[in-house]
Amino acid sequence: MRSTEKRFGRIILSLTLVLALLVGGGTAALAQETPQSVNIAVTDTVGTLHPLLMDNTEVVKYATSLTFLPLVELNRGLEFVGQLAEEITTEDNLTFTIHLNRDATWSDGVPVTSADVLFTFLCWASPEVGNTGLNVYAIEGVGDDGYTEPGATEISGIRILDDKTLTITTKWETALYTFENNYGRYVLILPEHILGSVPKEQLLTYDWFNAPTVISGPYFITDYDLNHYVHYTANENYWQGAPKIKYLNINVLTSAQLLSGLQSGEIDLIQQTMGNILLEDYDSVRALSNVNTHAGTPVTNQSIFINVENAPDVRIRQALLYGIDRETILRELVLGNGEIVDAFLCSASPYYDAALGVTAYDPEKAAALIAEAAADGASTHLTWYVNSGDTTFVQAASFIAAQFAELGLQIDIKTVDLATLMTVANSFDFDVMAVQYTYAPVDPYTDVAWLLSADGWTLYQDEAVAQALLESQSLTDQAEITARYLLVDQAVQRDVPMISAYILSALGATSTRLQHTVPDVFGTFINVHEWEIAE
Repeated sequence: MRSTEKRFGRIILSLTLVLALLVGGGTAALAQETPQSVNIAVTDTVGTLHPLLMDNTEVVKYATSLTFLPLVELNRGLEFVGQLAEEITTEDNLTFTIHLNRDATWSDGVPVTSADVLFTFLCWASPEVGNTGLNVYAIEGVGDDGYTEPGATEISGIRILDDKTLTITTKWETALYTFENNYGRYVLILPEHILGSVPKEQLLTYDWFNAPTVISGPYFITDYDLNHYVHYTANENYWQGAPKIKYLNINVLTSAQLLSGLQSGEIDLIQQTMGNILLEDYDSVRALSNVNTHAGTPVTNQSIFINVENAPDVRIRQALLYGIDRETILRELVLGNGEIVDAFLCSASPYYDAALGVTAYDPEKAAALIAEAAADGASTHLTWYVNSGDTTFVQAASFIAAQFAELGLQIDIKTVDLATLMTVANSFDFDVMAVQYTYAPVDPYTDVAWLLSADGWTLYQDEAVAQALLESQSLTDQAEITARYLLVDQAVQRDVPMISAYILSALGATSTRLQHTVPDVFGTFINVHEWEIAE
């Protein structure tokens, strides 16, 4: 069952192959220049603002959830905290009880109810809507293809207990943290009393989503051009309290523009997963007197994925692990802003086990493995795809290729834009590919189970790994869960279907005029309604 897990990655990507449904027609300036406006700079285009077209990139998630809230969110301490839900509980890792906040209301004053949650899941599971982005197929009553029967008005695995309480039952044991991360964070709840009468086949193109008039979040969308900006106005009826800042703007800029924008005061906030400050600008940004900086939790993994079918000799894959000088790359190119680990888990994960150790740079061993594999007929040529937008790792890839040329392995670096990289990755037309990937530290299961499967980018399969991942979902003791992930990481360290080049601790920044705001990988926008502009 797990080998058919659909992809639900938390990839921090700016998918420019994004759905083009919501194409704002305005040519307005990038910022609303008033004393009551706050400007957020992002370096990824905003692929969509439609909550049923979530592509799971962080820029889309945060931009959309300013308008439509999720059930729960992760805070800076990597704890799930309530949004529309007060909490989500389970006693058996099969049936999950969602307790909605008693005060949660829509902007028109109508309470947020269990019917809204059911309606939203029905939309995701509707064949008329035709989504495949979220793995709702894991819910009892939804087909293995992710859909209900056409015209379904209920899902057997979702049961409403009262207006503020409902249960969702999954087909197999699922850890609470996985349920909260998948469904709690990424399903943005929709108003059934507004959209329930709209034919589901019309929902993806329904004009109402261009400027929703009834929302649960702190800000209304007022204007946008997805390639350049999104403008928001405060929801004065926000159930957690009217936002103190009236206007909020997301402006799409290049990384090269961020330093000067912070310096001039035109940028008020850069959050780590939405805006990429150039590493060479970190010291200059930290030196600005009008800016506060925050080193984000190191969770973004510069992942190197190896297609084990195209690179079947484990000695070649092991040679890559031994022959990449990761410490030099971290020190010289990443300027020390991060850490080195093996496999998937970063040190911020509660399931990280230092007993795994880190494979030391050993070019002599790498050369010996390459020579041994070549003597047995293995190919010593690899094609490696790299995201052209990740300028730091483009440099790293060139450095790696030059090193391996001396060790007897030819690496052909293909630098392509992100859209092309995703096409190549999803068609498995690569030997090696690299991309920044964030595995939620509290829920590594979702991404790891997909990546290490017949459907995942690595095409790597191991029965013991699959069993350990499966067992992690039924356990509640942290030590036992950690032991299962250690087994997984040890297998990855041994068989090398992926390599963690480094874990990046990205820099976030805020203007000193913006108060009660700390940019971090998780939790930045939870209290957005409490942000203030200094007088």
